[in-house]
Amino acid sequence: MVRLLFAPIFVIMSLTPALAAELVMVEETGCSWCARWNAEIAPAYPKTREGRFAPLRRVSRHDMPQNLKLQRPVHFTPTFLIVENGSEVGRLEGYPGENFFWPMLERLLIAHTRFGEGNNKGS
Repeated sequence: MVRLLFAPIFVIMSLTPALAAELVMVEETGCSWCARWNAEIAPAYPKTREGRFAPLRRVSRHDMPQNLKLQRPVHFTPTFLIVENGSEVGRLEGYPGENFFWPMLERLLIAHTRFGEGNNKGS
């Protein structure tokens, strides 16, 4: 009886797609634009549809993960990488301010991921 109870859960979990997208913020100590992003965007980011679709992961520019496949090296901070399955699919270099960040991020997510399809619309 216990096996029958757990069998449907296993099937449902195996059919649910894994989280594929993330926003990787490449930063470094002393970066004033990183600090500004942290003050203006970071508190709200996980509560937004963008943040739920592509959770934030922070990495140091001087200690980039070896398993992260980049299209080209990162030279500026902050750099925001749209990553799917460990590979960069889009990039925003620098922080253009709160009013420009959100629409630019949305355009990148729509262009390079499944953001905006199905349940990702709206807040």
